[in-house]
Amino acid sequence: MRALLFFAVLLGSSLAVFQRSRFEDKLWKVVNAFQEYKAIHELTFPRSEEISRTVDFIKKLRFIEAHNGKFENGEVSFQVSLNPLAHLSAKEYGQRNGFRASLGAFRASNRTLFRAPMNVKVPDAVDWREKGYVTPVKNQGQCGSCWAFSATGALEGQHKRATGKLVSISEQNLVDCVKDCDGCMGGVMDSAFEYVKKNKGIDSEEGYPYVGMDGNCHYDKKFIAATDTGLSDISPGDEEALKAAVATQGPISVAIDAGHDSFQMYSKGVYFEPDCSSTNLDHGVLLVGYGTCPKHGDYWIVKNSWGESWGDKGYIKIARNKDNHCGIATMASFPTV
Repeated sequence: MRALLFFAVLLGSSLAVFQRSRFEDKLWKVVNAFQEYKAIHELTFPRSEEISRTVDFIKKLRFIEAHNGKFENGEVSFQVSLNPLAHLSAKEYGQRNGFRASLGAFRASNRTLFRAPMNVKVPDAVDWREKGYVTPVKNQGQCGSCWAFSATGALEGQHKRATGKLVSISEQNLVDCVKDCDGCMGGVMDSAFEYVKKNKGIDSEEGYPYVGMDGNCHYDKKFIAATDTGLSDISPGDEEALKAAVATQGPISVAIDAGHDSFQMYSKGVYFEPDCSSTNLDHGVLLVGYGTCPKHGDYWIVKNSWGESWGDKGYIKIARNKDNHCGIATMASFPTV
């Protein structure tokens, strides 16, 4: 009996050591994964932040594992992964989402409402990238200038439509010079279009390069790349009108709710986030087309400004005809040229 009791105690101790060893192995794997992630993305943090950053990284890994497990089981329509933004805290991530709807109050009295051309059949799918209307994916960095990138993207498309030439337009020109916006602290696309109209032009990216921080306005008309005559808004919340606008006009500036881990770490697939708001919008992006996935349904093709390492080479497909998902049709507009 004593021998049996001794064996039971020994077995229990061995199991405890084994379980502890497995936990320690898993912990070290995660710590090593974080070290590799930092090395790949050339990140350094103060020693005082290492523990909190590591804990947050572990949470992100768990989220990715759980979410992608749901994808494999057919429960969700998109995948997530580690990317250059995965280490950002909620505050740091929020700083990139610089759309500020409150700065666009003038919309109500100073706008033209888009009306779809009569007797035009809207195609089932459109992708303006294939037609040469979209510049390569850009990167706004830690400056909350998404609104400027959305605005230049729409203007680049309209300029191409009017002249046949695709020219990269200066976001920094808007960050520094649009007085109705707050530069890296945020802004709205309509204010950018109004600035270009009143200023009678905007510089090229080459003439006024992006630096990712607020600076003094130094617009120089010798570098002028495009102009506009005003702007046209799409009826709020109307996805059919938005579809018609994309199909007949070109890339459209839109604002969305991007304040979710699922968006931050989106990788590929048709994005549908149950907690997405259609009214609390925080991020300006560029709508460049739409289509339909046989398995996951209708989607919008959206160009982001977080570099090609984010998402699907810098792009995301957002669910379409799902009650204005993430507010994509709430505040959509484009410049008139």
